[in-house]
Amino acid sequence: MPLKIVRNDITKMQTEAIVNTANDHPTVGTGCDHAIYQAAGYDDLLKYRTENVGYVPEGDAFITPAFQLPCRYIIHAVSPLFIDGDSGEEGKLRSCYRKSLELARKNNIKTIAFPLIATGGFGYPKEEGFRIAVDEINSFLIKHDMMVYIVVFDNHATTIGSRLSSSLEAYIDQNYVEEKREEEYLGRTEFSKTGSTSYMDFEITLREKAKQIARSRISRKKDKTDSWEDSTGALSVDSEHSLEERMKHVTDSFSEYLLYLIDSKGMSYPEVYRKALVDKKVFSRLKNHPESRPKKITALCLCVGAELNMDQSKDLLARAGYAFSPCDKTDIIFSYFIENGIYDMIELDITLEEHGLNCIIS
Repeated sequence: MPLKIVRNDITKMQTEAIVNTANDHPTVGTGCDHAIYQAAGYDDLLKYRTENVGYVPEGDAFITPAFQLPCRYIIHAVSPLFIDGDSGEEGKLRSCYRKSLELARKNNIKTIAFPLIATGGFGYPKEEGFRIAVDEINSFLIKHDMMVYIVVFDNHATTIGSRLSSSLEAYIDQNYVEEKREEEYLGRTEFSKTGSTSYMDFEITLREKAKQIARSRISRKKDKTDSWEDSTGALSVDSEHSLEERMKHVTDSFSEYLLYLIDSKGMSYPEVYRKALVDKKVFSRLKNHPESRPKKITALCLCVGAELNMDQSKDLLARAGYAFSPCDKTDIIFSYFIENGIYDMIELDITLEEHGLNCIIS
């Protein structure tokens, strides 16, 4: 596996080279830059940069000795400062990865560790920065043999990581079923066996089930703070309006219901597909073709990107003929993140990797 995503301190990586997020002038920034200078030997590294390198423009890269670090080299990628996304930042960020990898190749480096360049103090959106990193690294690895690590290490990542370590394992132990059930949600087994010829019958069954679910919610509490019924048993005005809204979307397709949920949350479409790590073209196809059916993994990612709760996620998945399976650890991990309101696809991807499962972006 030539690309691996890990949760670690980049200064501790046992690779031939690590990549630093550098400034254009010989000054030391915060975050990754400061940590690498401290671990390498602050004065020695800064002196070398000042005397031997000097000014380097954004998007370029240069190489230095690693001094006291366990690796041999530091490749410094001069990170672009994020302004508005329309000021050439993407091109410069892609150049950082390309030029860093090319420097590694020219110096016969076989193992290298990258941080998520520019996503810290330089302000580049984390999810988009992650997608660019994977895109450029994979493009390079098609032609060249190198072991590349993307290292995620910051306060947010370590907090989530420590929070997940025990509670996630307990959740998996409690919810994971070793024996496959004969039939999952709404006869999906039969649907998958019969193929597309029974899709109409399946869709009718699905929509009838959706109507039953919507009607059954009338007598249930909406949540702990907003109930469907008042003390007399009558629907409140707000609850009645909410019910009417839901009933309007009972027969929505996956695409239609997803767009409705996104709009109701006040989120933008780019915000959702970027947060979900879903390609813009894939999202556009769903948006423009309401009857299109996404892959299950895409549907799961969109549940996270749109920050849906568990009920919304189950409802949305059902409209594409899917359900959370207790026989699938990927489903269990997605359900854990959704139930706990952890809408971080990068952290989720690392967690899949740590459990030996296929990553979302590989």
